Amino acid sequence: MAEAARRKATYQDVLDAPEHLVAELIDGELHLSPRPAKPHAAATSALGEELGPPFKRGKGGPGGWIILDEPELHFGSNVLVPDLAGWRRERMPQLTTELPYFELAPDWACAVLSPKNAKMDRTKKLPLYAAAGVSFVWLVDPLARTLEVLRLAEQKYVIEGGYADDAKVRAIPFDAIELDLSILWADVVLSEG
Repeated sequence: MAEAARRKATYQDVLDAPEHLVAELIDGELHLSPRPAKPHAAATSALGEELGPPFKRGKGGPGGWIILDEPELHFGSNVLVPDLAGWRRERMPQLTTELPYFELAPDWACAVLSPKNAKMDRTKKLPLYAAAGVSFVWLVDPLARTLEVLRLAEQKYVIEGGYADDAKVRAIPFDAIELDLSILWADVVLSEG
């Protein structure tokens, strides 16, 4: 006998999810993820600390961005939560309070990959970011110590660059500054075995 058809998840399922989990809605399916592990949280925080002063505040850089941790993005019926996302101020000059989520796609999104979320980030979320028009996506892997920079071209992402370890890079759209990748994993000590 065929398995009964599953009920399509709704935004109410996202709202009802336990607070200690990240809830996302992709193609009618609810995805629950634990909060970031230590290496993931350290890399996300370090990246936000590096990009914030020059791009949010204009200290040592051009300014002109709003960069947020874990914003809830609504693309039609899909609800995604990237680790970091940024909007150019010319597209979103200020934050408003009428909605607790964003319907305007960011200009940049960053996924900090873990063994548990990498497949979903690459195969399910990337196509949704492309369809929504997110111009740039960074994939950061703190365990492999890599940064992949993707640029949207004709509704698909092309690899703009791949960097590893302690490389010093100028990665779009934040190429106005040199980013020392070693800062992203400075606090991460990999276990042996």
